[in-house]
Amino acid sequence: MSVLPLVFTSGWASGVNAYAVVLLLGVFGATGLSDDVPETLQRPEVLVVAGVLFLCEAVADKIPYVDSAWDSIHTVVRPVAGAWVGALLAGQSGSLNDVVAGLVGGSTALASHTVKAGTRMAVNTSPEPFSNIVLSLAEDLGVGAIVAFAMFHPQAAAIIAGALLLAGLLTLFFLISRIRRFRRRRAQRREDKRLAIRLNPPD
Repeated sequence: MSVLPLVFTSGWASGVNAYAVVLLLGVFGATGLSDDVPETLQRPEVLVVAGVLFLCEAVADKIPYVDSAWDSIHTVVRPVAGAWVGALLAGQSGSLNDVVAGLVGGSTALASHTVKAGTRMAVNTSPEPFSNIVLSLAEDLGVGAIVAFAMFHPQAAAIIAGALLLAGLLTLFFLISRIRRFRRRRAQRREDKRLAIRLNPPD
């Protein structure tokens, strides 16, 4: 059976929370629940690092504006993680070229990361912090559920991931105006800080 559906699903999930994907896949492999997980992802040091970084993301991702800063840092990390996981899965399966799998996983991760980061910018235009927490929890639970589902039903999981990605891209299209307002407000805050420093220079 081709590993392509699992590569696509893991790529989508990596764009949302790469550390959760590495951690979950590693746990599935280490516990013997799946034979499709490469040994690299099952190594104890990989699981420990992924677990620590997952906890860091779980906190940062629920704080307004901190989440967007975290997303900016991970603009490179998530697609690279998606490509890396995809290539490892292809190498383990042997049913798909590593380079092709890396391109599929990386590009899918970049697309879902764009949706996540853009949506979070739009949410940050709201004055209350609860929407960030709710959205972050939904993302964490969604990634966990779909990755777990993909281990046993990869084709169905890939269809769900594809539908979520398409829905996210369409939603992002309608949220562009809010994202632009968010960027203008951020630029204005920076300008206000610079002006305050000029008017009230430190002693």
